[in-house]
Amino acid sequence: MSTPTAPPPTRRLLRVEDAATTLGFKRSTAYEEIRRGRLRTVQVGRRRLIPTEYIEEYVELLKRESHNH
Repeated sequence: MSTPTAPPPTRRLLRVEDAATTLGFKRSTAYEEIRRGRLRTVQVGRRRLIPTEYIEEYVELLKRESHNH
């Protein structure tokens, strides 16, 4: 009988490309939303990363905008 293993930890910082995939759009769209200040990032060294909570904030922004139309 094998012992159960813990699931791999969930990544909390995503590359822009991975965040775009998670959100269901292209990398260029993610960079455009970042440029516009709608999708926030953090700087880690020379890399821009997106914390998963910023992805959730962005989804909430989209929801609010869709309710206003």
